[in-house]
Amino acid sequence: MTANPTIFTFADSTGLILEIPNYRQNLASQSFSHPSAWYQADLNENCLSAVLPWLQEDFTRQAKVWPSTNSLASIWELVNGTAVSVDVSRFILVPSETIDLSELRVPQEWVDLPSWVGDYYLAVQVDADAGYVRVWGYCTHAQLKTQGKYDPSDRTYTLDASDLTTDMSVLSVELQFCSQTATRTQLANLPSLPVTQAQNLITRLGNPEIITPRLAVPFELWGGLIEHSGWRTNLYERRIGLPEQHSVLQWLQAGVSQTAEAMGWGRLNLQLSAAGARSVEGVQPGITLSRRLAIAGQTYELSISPQGEPEAPSWRFELRNATVGAVIPGGFKLRLLTEDLQPFPNNEDIATTAVEQLFVEVALEAGEGIVWEVEPLPENYDREILKF
Repeated sequence: MTANPTIFTFADSTGLILEIPNYRQNLASQSFSHPSAWYQADLNENCLSAVLPWLQEDFTRQAKVWPSTNSLASIWELVNGTAVSVDVSRFILVPSETIDLSELRVPQEWVDLPSWVGDYYLAVQVDADAGYVRVWGYCTHAQLKTQGKYDPSDRTYTLDASDLTTDMSVLSVELQFCSQTATRTQLANLPSLPVTQAQNLITRLGNPEIITPRLAVPFELWGGLIEHSGWRTNLYERRIGLPEQHSVLQWLQAGVSQTAEAMGWGRLNLQLSAAGARSVEGVQPGITLSRRLAIAGQTYELSISPQGEPEAPSWRFELRNATVGAVIPGGFKLRLLTEDLQPFPNNEDIATTAVEQLFVEVALEAGEGIVWEVEPLPENYDREILKF
C-alpha cells in the first residue's frame, strides 16, 4: 500500500503515502447545502478511500466506518473528520490539504462528544491532484485533552507536531502490546435536549445560509443536537431541502422514501389472518414495513405494522429471525424510546430464553417520534427517529 514518496508533490517525503483509488463512493449521489460542505465531503472521501483499505490490510479486515456509511453525508455536511472502528479501537481520520504540518487541528466534536471520541487521531494530508494522501502522524484522545490547546474561535483542539508520533509502524505495536494503556480521557455526558428545543434548533440551523452551523450556537446545545443521530440526520435533510423522509404513515400510504430505502426499509403486503381486519386510515390493511438487520452473523427482520381501529391506532414493532424456523437467542432485547431517548412503561421485550419473536406495541399521538433499539447492536446501526 505504501508507494515511492519521491514521485509525489508533498513538501516532506516522510510519513505513510497511500494512493487514492480511482473508484470511490460517488459524491454526485449525495447532496450538500453549500460548496464549502461539498469540498469538506470530497476531502474526507478522498482520505477515507485511501486510508480505510490500509487499515483493513494492516490491522483487521473488519475495519469499517463508524457509525455507518449511510451517516457520512450528515456528518461531512457539518463536521470535518471520519471515524473508523478497528476491532475495539476507534480511529478518527482528520484530513487537511494544508502543507503546514506544524500541528494537528481536530474539531471539538471528535474530542468532547462522549459517543464520538476516538482512541487514535490520524493526521492526514490530502493531495487529490496527485492522487495520494499522506498519514503523517497520530495521537491519542488523552493527549489531545491533556497536551492540546483549545481554540474557541473555531472550536478545535490543536496539538503540536512535536507531540505526535510520526512513525506509523509504532501504531500497530501499540494496538498489539499496549491494549491496557488508557487512550481516552473520561468525559461527562452533555445535558439532554428537550424535543421542542431540538426541533427549534433544527429549524434555525437548517437554513443553508448559515454556512457554519457548528459555530452558530453554544457547544452544549450543538453537541446535544448532533450526538443524537436522528436529529443530526433531520438537520442535514433540512439543510439540503429534502421533505420529510421518516414518516411511517407516508411510507405505508405512498411508498418508502429514498432515504429509508437506502437504510434498508421496504414495504411488504401480508395476507390478513382475520377477515374484515382494519388498519390505520388511508393505509391498505395487510401492509407492513420491514428492515433486515445483521446481528452476530445472522439476519433478523424488524417489522412495523399498524394495529387497531383507524381512530385509535397502535403500532407493533416485531423482531424475528429471517431464517424460517430459526429463533431469537436468549439475551436479545427490542426496545423503543421517545424521540429524546427516554424510556416509557412497557417499552421493551427481552428474550430470557430462545424465542420465535420479540415485540412491543405502542400508541402514539400524530406527529410523535419513536426510536428503536436492538441488543446486541445490529451491524451499521445508527439511531433513527420514525415519525407517526
